[in-house]
Amino acid sequence: MSDPRPPGEVRIGDELTPLSRTVTQEQINAYAEASGDHNPIHLDPEFARGVGLPGTIAHGMLDMAILVEAVGRWAGAYERVVELGCRFSKPLLPGETITCSGRVVAVDPGTATLQLEATSSRGERVLTNGRAVVRTGD
Repeated sequence: MSDPRPPGEVRIGDELTPLSRTVTQEQINAYAEASGDHNPIHLDPEFARGVGLPGTIAHGMLDMAILVEAVGRWAGAYERVVELGCRFSKPLLPGETITCSGRVVAVDPGTATLQLEATSSRGERVLTNGRAVVRTGD
């Protein structure tokens, strides 16, 4: 059965198409170079283990960039993402896959608010309390 609403109309309960990306150590290294964040917990496995981590971890902002990609794709253009925030709750390790998902929780004239989260392939929520506001319509 086809959806009777006009094209582009957003409703509460609409879901983001989940987006998954596998993060590699090479990608983490490239992010460190691009961002200038050379914290050894991202680059040096021995150092990371020495501070209680299982090895190097992805930058939280790299995880968040993947979340922005998911929201921008859903919105139809990255320029439509007005606001995005989240809590970095668990580390994402090299070789793991992050899956971003969400749903519309409010619709106002010209905008929609989404509740978001991202989960690792270990089943842990790496990003929580996610929220985005996107422009809707033309």
